[in-house]
Amino acid sequence: MSPRAVSPVLGVVCLLVVTVVLAAAVGTAALGTTLPTDRPTAAVDLRVDAGADRLALVHRAGEALDVRALSVRILIDGDPLDRQPPVPFFSARGFVSGPTGPFNPAADPRWSVGERASLRIAGTNAPTIAPGERVAVEFLVEGVVVAEASARA
Repeated sequence: MSPRAVSPVLGVVCLLVVTVVLAAAVGTAALGTTLPTDRPTAAVDLRVDAGADRLALVHRAGEALDVRALSVRILIDGDPLDRQPPVPFFSARGFVSGPTGPFNPAADPRWSVGERASLRIAGTNAPTIAPGERVAVEFLVEGVVVAEASARA
């Protein structure tokens, strides 16, 4: 085969490879943006009472959250609590018994707009809340944050 015959064949092969790679990339990107997500999103307000180690939360907007599917992560000045609340719960290590609203297993597990929830951090949990510290609460579904709120104590 002459060198002139190799160049057009090589060019065609390279063009086919580039076309296949681009088509796969475009298809993957299109699928990634069109797949529905079943993770809700919501806006939540937080009030912190440092004297009582109490967090009060209000669901302000967005979809209802099923607390049975939520993980809650509380951070005080960027440091996570040693023990995180397993919602819903009535009695859990690191927390005062009897949270209110959908955090309590006796309540409706769907946390809807306008509903309040609260919990108190026990003195056996750390870090404790001091006045002026920033408290952040993250709500996760399958490891993805679906709502978050923060406030100063």
